[in-house]
Amino acid sequence: MADSNKFPPSPFRQKITLDREMIIKDAEKLLSPSRRLFGKKMLSLGGLVMLTGCKLDAPESVEKLLESVSRFNDKAQAWLFDPTKLAPEYPESMITRPFPFNAFYSEDKAPVVDPRSYSLKLAGMIDNKTPVTLAQLNAMPQQSQVTRHICVEGWSAIGKWGGVRFSEFLKMVGADTTQPYVGFKCADDYYLSIDMPTALHPQTIMALTYDGETLPTKYGFPMKLRMPTKLGYKNPKHITEISVTNVNPGGYWEDQGYNWFGGS
Repeated sequence: MADSNKFPPSPFRQKITLDREMIIKDAEKLLSPSRRLFGKKMLSLGGLVMLTGCKLDAPESVEKLLESVSRFNDKAQAWLFDPTKLAPEYPESMITRPFPFNAFYSEDKAPVVDPRSYSLKLAGMIDNKTPVTLAQLNAMPQQSQVTRHICVEGWSAIGKWGGVRFSEFLKMVGADTTQPYVGFKCADDYYLSIDMPTALHPQTIMALTYDGETLPTKYGFPMKLRMPTKLGYKNPKHITEISVTNVNPGGYWEDQGYNWFGGS
């Protein structure tokens, strides 16, 4: 689902050694989604220890240290995020063909959703929780964008996505946009959450098409959330439920140790 990107094992699931260089490497992996904001100049062992107050004499302390830095990183990214700044858009001549498939499973395992029976469930702090059909989503005003998808694994690709501006959808269903989190569940058991400012960003769309055609199964049919301001794993595919909440619902990769904010 959500650009359920195929990642290496989570830093928190790996065996952490107390070797100085290995500790810093683990921290770099954890902080990679925001490396443009906080470069390697900041990533010294002494700086990490000062920041968290941890003693590097046990694996639990190292894990606590990395978690603390990740939380700090999330807060810093959220503070720096500009909800009015647009991600770059590109001419169609620059579209990557074929656009890569990426998930935590092989392409032939992508979930097949029946459009006739599909309905989008709504939960949490939303006034109108009546499930929304695919026909209703297609009947809403549509927009398109040619933007770059950036994967935490180090590659990127440009694609053309079309669909409903998410802020308009949230307004239509009476979502409480003063709440901090929007959560997503998907047909492939993927799940994640995003911050409300990103949900309301003008380029955040409920993508129903790719390159002018109905969204293919491999790219997230019947609907994915496309956010060019986020890394790929924050772009959920095959979405079946949306919720608005004041409690962070976490995420598939985030609960395994990856950065929650995930800004690109």
